[in-house]
Amino acid sequence: MSTFKAPKGTYDLIPPDSAVYLAVREAIAAPLRNSGYGYVETPGFENVELFARGVGESTDIVTKEMYAFETKGGDRLALRPEGTASVLRAALEASLHKAGNLPVKLWYSGSYYRYERPQKGRYRHFSQVGAEAIGAEDPALDAELIILADQAYRSLGLSRFRILLNSLGDQECRPVYRAALQDFLRGLDLDDDTRRRVDINPLRVLDDKREAVQKQLTGAPLLRDYLCDACKAYHEEVRELITAAGVSFEDDAKLVRGLDYYTRTTFEFVHDGLGSQSAVGGGGRYDGLSEMIGGPALPSVGWALGVDRTVLALQAEGVELKLPAATSVFAVPLGEEARRVLFAKVTELRKVGIAADFSYGHKGLKGAMKNADRSGARYALVAGERDLAEGLVQLKDMESGEQEPIAVNEIVAELESRLG
Repeated sequence: MSTFKAPKGTYDLIPPDSAVYLAVREAIAAPLRNSGYGYVETPGFENVELFARGVGESTDIVTKEMYAFETKGGDRLALRPEGTASVLRAALEASLHKAGNLPVKLWYSGSYYRYERPQKGRYRHFSQVGAEAIGAEDPALDAELIILADQAYRSLGLSRFRILLNSLGDQECRPVYRAALQDFLRGLDLDDDTRRRVDINPLRVLDDKREAVQKQLTGAPLLRDYLCDACKAYHEEVRELITAAGVSFEDDAKLVRGLDYYTRTTFEFVHDGLGSQSAVGGGGRYDGLSEMIGGPALPSVGWALGVDRTVLALQAEGVELKLPAATSVFAVPLGEEARRVLFAKVTELRKVGIAADFSYGHKGLKGAMKNADRSGARYALVAGERDLAEGLVQLKDMESGEQEPIAVNEIVAELESRLG
């Protein structure tokens, strides 16, 4: 046993489970790649201020959950707790918005870090796939991203997720609502931390999951009643476009999400099979974030879907993904000449795209065939000196148990034909 273990609240991805995670990432990314989104990858850590300004100084992410540290050179850095601020920073630094083709459409995949109380579905290290459309204010763009996320989940076989939808208004109508909400919240029995949040960002109080707080929020003013005409029209068009695409959703007037940068469209994907940690992903429009981190006005929209949470949703629904075999052919050499010949054939099979593996370590026939069986290979290639003297190897079907000789120089063609 190793004396070291993965840090508390983290996990290792190892075979065979890791194959499911890879398949989920691929399924989420596939609709994005098919819709003009290019891949972006950012560092695992950024300047602390990027998240303090962008995510919001009043959020739990910044005040309680962010892993922040000072380097030997005196820089204040933080492990990234979310992806949007980093991706927007990268786009601005590379001046992608100046290329003349807006919106800039980007997708990403990676690990993120938050110091939280570990529980099923909530880890201190987690994986997300995200998408951002930067530099355009268009309801069709908001609808596109929601539709693509829905498409990704349905391609995985998920059916019991729900899409919650709301509008958070803009700089014209939200201040009026903010003042009305603050007046309401100041009359409640709240702890000191929550009262401070009322002054900084009262909408975040609506996102408080504690039952003692939620009970008091009955009768709180709703943002939808304060939306200006422009925000109402924008939100209605998003709803119409999603509906026309056959995507079902639920209006949720209390949905605010956990980040300060959202404006207008906000949405969340939830799965009721996951218990208290029901959110599997979400996002929305963040028209003012670019200015918050020192860039020009770039209205944008995006989402992030949790790979970990999506895997749990698949398990909750009993969905088993059809994964390609890790190994299709397993070579079992008996003797040095067979090792040389079969190793060369395994290399040839791999070159033509057939997943092939080899019995390493000079095992005997019994041990090597156990390895072949454990590998999940459909076929085993077995060769000894007598077979090779006749220019043959034995091809065994691991499902039926049938075995037949084939010529060494026909191995690749024969297996290509059988495996399609």
